[in-house]
Parts: sequence; C-alpha cells; structure tokens
Amino acid sequence: MDAPNDDFKWFREGFHGFPKILPEDCVEYTIYFLDSKLTDLETRQQLRQVQSAVLKLTNELLKDFIWQREGFKISLEREDGRSFLRGRTNYGDSVEDEWLIVYILRELSKQFPTIWIRIADTDGQFLLIEAANVLPRWLNPEVADFRLWLNNGKLLVVPLEKPEEQGIEAKPGPLTLNEALEVVENQTSKLLHLPAVEAEAFYRLQRYPKQVLDSLHHALLTIPRKLAYVLHEDAAYTSAAVDAFYLRDPIALRPLQASDHNGLHFPPTDLVAVSVKFTKVGYAQLKSQQFAAPALWAEYVSAKRELKSQDRAEMGMKVTCGFEMLMCDPQNQDNKAVREIAMLLADIRTGQGNLPTDTELKKWEMREDDEAWLDINFEEFEKELGGNRKPGALKGNEGFGDKGAQENLRKMVARFEDFMNDEAAGVDGAEYLDDMDKDDDDDDDDEEGSTISDGSEDEGEDKDISFDEDAFAKMMREMMGMPPIAGGSKTTPKFSVHEDERVLSVSSDEEDEQGVHEAMQDIEKELREAGALNLNPQQEAEYPETQRKAIGRGSSSGESELLMEAEDASEDEDAQIDFNLAKNLLESFKSQGGGPGPGGNMMNLMGMRLPRDESGQGDG
Repeated sequence: MDAPNDDFKWFREGFHGFPKILPEDCVEYTIYFLDSKLTDLETRQQLRQVQSAVLKLTNELLKDFIWQREGFKISLEREDGRSFLRGRTNYGDSVEDEWLIVYILRELSKQFPTIWIRIADTDGQFLLIEAANVLPRWLNPEVADFRLWLNNGKLLVVPLEKPEEQGIEAKPGPLTLNEALEVVENQTSKLLHLPAVEAEAFYRLQRYPKQVLDSLHHALLTIPRKLAYVLHEDAAYTSAAVDAFYLRDPIALRPLQASDHNGLHFPPTDLVAVSVKFTKVGYAQLKSQQFAAPALWAEYVSAKRELKSQDRAEMGMKVTCGFEMLMCDPQNQDNKAVREIAMLLADIRTGQGNLPTDTELKKWEMREDDEAWLDINFEEFEKELGGNRKPGALKGNEGFGDKGAQENLRKMVARFEDFMNDEAAGVDGAEYLDDMDKDDDDDDDDEEGSTISDGSEDEGEDKDISFDEDAFAKMMREMMGMPPIAGGSKTTPKFSVHEDERVLSVSSDEEDEQGVHEAMQDIEKELREAGALNLNPQQEAEYPETQRKAIGRGSSSGESELLMEAEDASEDEDAQIDFNLAKNLLESFKSQGGGPGPGGNMMNLMGMRLPRDESGQGDG
C-alpha cells in the first residue's frame, strides 16, 4: 500500500468544501495579543500574564463550582508564525457552562484591553445566532466566520469589505483568519460596534456572577461511607459519575450484576446520609432515569417505607452505581477523576486515609435544596406561550420552572411575535440584500432558463396567492367522507397549479367542478382499493353503494338530493363516520406520548384541549 500524501488532512482538520468543525457540544476560544512592535518572545510573555490572570479569576469565581463535563482551560500555542492562547471545553448537556465561559472571557477582556478574543462552538458564531433578530442583513452565515471579536468587554464586527490586496479591493465575501487578524491589528477604526447586537448576544450574561452558584443543587443522599469520604475530598467527582450513569451501556452494568461484594469499589455497606453537590443538569439527568436497583441494593431500597427516605436511598443508589461504572469501565482509565479516586481508595487500603466517623459526619454541611425547579406545570406553560400570564404572577412562585426559564420563554415568544408582525419577513425567513445568499444552484437554474426572455415567469412568481378558506374546508370535508355543513356554499373550488408559474388559483365554474369531483373520486377509489380508507370494513359493507357515493360527493344539485335521502334514511351512519374521525384523532393524540404532534395541533385549532396522557405510554 502506498504511503499517504503528506498534504492529506483528516475531516476534523478541514479541507476544501468541508471546513473544519468542532466536536458535538464543544466551545473553542482563542486569545490573541496583537502588537506588531513586539517580538514573538515578548508576545508570549504577555500571553503568560493573561494565563496567570485566568487562573486567578477562575479560582475566585469558581471556588465552589462544578463543571458538567470539562472545565475552562487555555494553553499557549503557536501556529503560522503567531503565538496565541487556545482552549476547548466540552460542556455536554449544560449550556450554562458555555455561557459561563463567555462571561469569563468578557471579564478577562476588560482586564486586558489589548487582547482580542474569538469564540465559536459546534454551530459556529453562536453569539451572532443569539442576536439573529437584530443582525444587519449582510451579516449572514456565509460571511460571518472570523468577523466577530471580543475586545475590552465589547463585541466588534469586521465589516463586509476585505482588506485591499495589491491596491485592488477584493470582492465582498467570507474572511480567512489571517485576513481578519490583519484588519483587527491594522485597521481597528473600521470595526463596527453594534449595541443592539451586543445587547442580544450578552443577554444571558445578566444573571452572572450570581448564576454560577444558582446552577448547582444540593441533595441529602444515603451512600456508602467510603464514597462519602471520596466526595468530601472533591465534590466535582459527581459530574463524571453522573455522566457514566447517564450514558451507561450493557458492558458498564456488568460489575453491578455481581452476587457478592467482592470486586466492588463501593459496596452497599456501612451507609451514611450526607449532602451531595450536583450541577442542576446532572441532578435532573439522575432523577429522570428509570433504573432498576441491582440485586445487592434492591433489598435496602425496598426496605425504606417513607417516601422521602426511599427517594434518598434510590438517588444514593444511582450515584453509587454511577461511580462503580466509572471506576470499572476500561475506557475511563485515562480519566483524571478516575485516577484521583483510585489514589484515594488506595490510601484507605494502606491506612494513609481514614474514613470519617459519625461524629465527623455531623459536622459536615447538611444542605438540601428545594426541587421545585424540576416541576413544570403544563397549564402555566401554555399560558406563558399564549401570553395569558396573570399580572404580577412572576413575583411569587407561580408558573413553571425557575425565573430564568420564564424570562427565556418570554423572550422567545416576544421574538416570534416580532417576526410575525414584521411585514418585510416572508415565509422563507429573512431576506438578505446581497447576492451571496443565493444558492449556487440558482446559477445553474438561470443558465437552463435563459431561453425564456419574455418575463412571464417573473410575473407569475410575483402574483399573490388567492385562497378561499371556506371553500377549502368544504372540499376537505368531502374528501374525508363527511357531510357538508348546512347552508354552506354550493360551489366547489378548483385548485390548479400551472407548470411554469406555480400559482395556486381558485375557480367556482360549474364546468370545472365536475372535473374536480371526478378526479377526487378516482383518488378515493384508489385509496379504498389499497385499504387506506377502510377504517371500518363492517360498517362500510352495510352502506348501499348510492349512499357511499352521496356522502363522498354531495355538492351539485342532483347529488345534494341523493345525500338528503341518505341522511334521512339513517342518522346512525353519519354518527359512525364522526365516531371514526374522533377515534382516529384520539389515537393520533395518544401516539404523541405527551409531545407535540398533528393530532394535538388539529384539536387545538378546533378549540379542544385534551389533558396529557399520563398512562406512561411514552415513557422510555
């Protein structure tokens, strides 16, 4: 086999057509010290001072904080002849960790006004995504890379024009990193400060630094004394254990299936009650998981009769099992937390570490936080979405979730209302002014359609869509086999789509009406032959042929008389049709498992709100 080309790049490194992307749930941040008068050695010295300031800032700000998966970290690197600081954090399911990193970087930029910071995650320029509703039209995803920079606590944007190359201004387009750094370093006055964009992008930072501790949860759990000793040394170990429990697989569960305590790091013996600290995301993951207690734990958990004691025992069992999976899984042997826990357990075995006594345990903090933030009142949730919130309700504990969740929901609803009230916004979203937003395929389409020069196609695309709601509803009732509404219109709409213009038109001509009915009958016939409309075979067999045709058609004069005769003959048949429709709607609603879906949406439009299905059908 031939040796690979030295220029080969793996997918994560990026190549033409497939740019470099970050792993899932990761945020990357780079810090540059730009001063052309300094040598590279002097620049590195300045960057080391920034590193020291980062360490001091995080020690003060994150003294009692727990990261969900990885913490904030930066290292000194050199690339393309330039030294800089770079860091990457996997924040897992905790989006708050990502915004905490943004807060740290903003505070750092205030301490060092000469540094320039770039932040991006898996989605790209997520700060611009956060401020999408106030962005200028030219700042679209195709040109956004490397344009957003954080300096001295402010967000600055590189304008659309590229730096001049050999005296000739380049065509507007996406920037490279080197081009952006050149503008930032040499043409700082050209950078744009957009207050509206900055306010939207930093909206979530208003809750910091208080949010740092608000994102934690303390709970009283019953766990082995040995595990209590480990967690007292470093409470952050819980995040790794929760992650192992939440992402468990059959191989990780094998150690828990043992019939005795041999080989277990934390056997369910010598149990004590202690306060354990979690991230809110981690606690919710642990709480929501349905997990049958292993044989060694089952007897102890079931012995707890009181609900509160049983809940503490069950949560303690989950935490202990998570630590057991973490320690026994071979793929975790390089994990820093695993190595440190192994050293603590070795100290206990050799006598260098002493387990806490009952007297010492009483001196530990026994904090237990309220779990109300886990509860969601779905009626209040719908009121929030509909804007039907009671005045002053936010001052108390009414509503769903915590105050932050309520604020985020109100902001989301307000943005949606602004979009709906924006007359300039179309069904396809925001319209940009520059030609770069058009897909490359449009050029091919223009070339293929260049033979059309009379402008008829453009005129067709500009026509307004005409739509009669009553006529459409009447036709849908006919297609579903339902009788028409009394006193309804005698005309039936005709929907025709022109092959070139793609324009929807409605016509009520009697000549076209018959053609529509014939086409609908052909469709109905094919669907019935395929069994798609055979909702109740026995009931359908009882219908006379003339009545089935009447129910399916019933809009022209002769057919209306036949329909009236069929209705007078048997009202129960119409009731059966309505019963089948209601039955299918209810089955559709039940299959949603409590989530959104077509059945629930149709019922809401008809003014019917059904209670949530609590039978547990959708539970995993």
